[in-house]
Amino acid sequence: MADTSSAPYLRYFPYEEPYDHQSEAMATIDTALEDGRNVLFEGATGTGKTLAALAPALEFARETDKTVVITTNVHQQMRQFVREARAITRQERIRAVVFRGKASMCHIDVGYEECQALRDTTRELVDAEQDRADLEQRESELLDASQDGDAEAADARSAVMDELDTLDSEIEQLREERATCDHYYRNLTADTDDFYAWLYDDVRTPDDVYGYAERADMCGYELLKEGMDGVDLVVCNYHHLLDPTIREQFFRWLGRDPEDIVAVFDEAHNVADAARDHARRTLTETTLDRAIEELDGVEDSRSEGGLNVLRTFRDALVDAYDEAFGFGERQQVDDRWHDLSIDNAEARDDLTLAFLQRYSGPGFREELDRTLELATELDRRYEREYKNGKSATRQECQTLQAATFVESWLDESAARGQYPVVSVRRAEADSHREAGDIYGRAELYTCIPRSVTAGLFDDLYASVLMSATLRPFDVTEDVIGLTDPETLAYGPQFPEERRRTYAVEAPALFASRRDDPEVQETVTAAIEDAVAFTPGNVLAFFPSYGEAERYHDRLTVDGTTYLDEPATSADELRESFTDDEDGVLFTSLWGTLGEGVSFDGDDARTVVVVGVPYPHLDDRMEAVQSAYDDAFDGEDGSGPTTGDDAGWRYAVEIPTVRKTRQALGRVVRSPEDFGARILLDERYTERAEVEMREYAVRGAFPPEERSEMVDVDPEKLKFGLLNFYQDVDAYDGDPPTP
Repeated sequence: MADTSSAPYLRYFPYEEPYDHQSEAMATIDTALEDGRNVLFEGATGTGKTLAALAPALEFARETDKTVVITTNVHQQMRQFVREARAITRQERIRAVVFRGKASMCHIDVGYEECQALRDTTRELVDAEQDRADLEQRESELLDASQDGDAEAADARSAVMDELDTLDSEIEQLREERATCDHYYRNLTADTDDFYAWLYDDVRTPDDVYGYAERADMCGYELLKEGMDGVDLVVCNYHHLLDPTIREQFFRWLGRDPEDIVAVFDEAHNVADAARDHARRTLTETTLDRAIEELDGVEDSRSEGGLNVLRTFRDALVDAYDEAFGFGERQQVDDRWHDLSIDNAEARDDLTLAFLQRYSGPGFREELDRTLELATELDRRYEREYKNGKSATRQECQTLQAATFVESWLDESAARGQYPVVSVRRAEADSHREAGDIYGRAELYTCIPRSVTAGLFDDLYASVLMSATLRPFDVTEDVIGLTDPETLAYGPQFPEERRRTYAVEAPALFASRRDDPEVQETVTAAIEDAVAFTPGNVLAFFPSYGEAERYHDRLTVDGTTYLDEPATSADELRESFTDDEDGVLFTSLWGTLGEGVSFDGDDARTVVVVGVPYPHLDDRMEAVQSAYDDAFDGEDGSGPTTGDDAGWRYAVEIPTVRKTRQALGRVVRSPEDFGARILLDERYTERAEVEMREYAVRGAFPPEERSEMVDVDPEKLKFGLLNFYQDVDAYDGDPPTP
């Protein structure tokens, strides 16, 4: 390895010296940034990925006048970024901002549109007051001149006095009739030098900024926006980069063009799903009803055409979900959105067909164009009314939302990579329906993330995408749209003798076998053995919350059991569990505790992944598989030839194995740590590669992780754990007896 001990970027490395693999990674990333290349960086837990990426990125950005943006979708990682940035700035001063969305930083709790209107009116008021101050200064100067006998000054002063009277009337009207924000007013009129001196004296969290601003009666969110121009480092959430509208504003606040940004994406295996979420567009039946109600009260010739189109689409939506219900399915709908299949392989989707069959008129596109014109005017009128104090809230134009979506649906629902879907749920009582009534939602779901992300990565100067589970790199490249990135991967760096990974030859937990009593007995006994022979807490991950509850209820153990359930606070559960010494936590691998959450040291000693936790394969997932087959099998000449079943591999198998690898990484997180990882399903074993080929998953793990897997029979697991934990002297007193 080349000597990097004097590399300039090490001034941003805040500790004594990097690990060997960190030095190598920093040198590789530094070279890639010099060449303007993206980097895919996989590193196991504890490999120091954050600093390995930040040090060369900050050095390169300072030398080339760029800004580094580090982003994640995991709150705990945001806190880790703050700790690392604080360590850096104590060694090499950087200006850093930790940015969060407006909703969590607003001191008066108003929505986005209302905030915009309040801000604009407040700025008008401050500008008018500044104009008045300037005129008062001018009037005073002219008074002095006129008292010295300057006749022209006297005439000019009279004109200035008239302007002052007009301004006073405008200011009085702004103060009495139009809504303003007192916090933002203070931003614009008070001295903010102390705030920015405090802000850049350290790395401040959004909560720190909120507290400072609250005490000063200022708006912390707007102070941050005004202070981001030209900073060295910004810490933010994914949506600041993945949402196109927010991204444009975000770069404007930074005073940077996209090509001036070096982006570091943490937990980058989540970028694809996050991009899908940001790309999805929805329209509920409720919004359609409100848009129709809004248009019904507008006296404008264009409203008739708008009512025709929106009523037709609303009725078509009802037709589509009524026809899509299977036998008894309507009765099973609850207050959660429930997808119904409306897609057709040979024709347009059922909603579009129902709309086209129902529509009559001069032409829906013509009527939509005129409706959008009217809706835009209505939206501007609502903003004026709020600014002028005629409305207590900034009314949102329902017609604009509805018509914009309907236009997108009719234009794009049949486009490649788009999946049109209708969902339903039961309503709470509102002005349009009774409690318990079923109502619908239309959604345009983007199947292939690269349609959202490829443009972003093309526009940025360069990106470093890092995660413990990015491989296989070729799949990551394809799915999010990267071209010829630099790739580097580092497996576990801690002493191998302090970890053990067991692949247990328990029955394969296919969905069809999960109710088999013999299978349940085998799995239960293996988990009980894992608990009995672990000197500390055990994490148990299952394919679903239902399976977690099943085994939580079946197990008989000496310790305390904790059950993670949907819609409950995982943070509180985790705290109770980690405070314990012999607890067992049952959760779903697809919940919030499987990644981005640390269980360091005594927090957890053994992790068990029960089964191969494939996601629920619904119509939406099948649409993603189909889109991936089209894009990546290469049958139409448009994508790389990856062989059969690219859809299954890209959409299901690889994400599932990544989830599993993330769960295994919850334990053994430092050189001093130790622990066992258990894969409880025969599909993980080496034998399955020969005897269960199409079901085996061991081959989807990276080579160095496969090489550490020890295949054991279920009844032998306890002996393996006993030997391992004795080897690391983990038992306090006599070890358990098999």
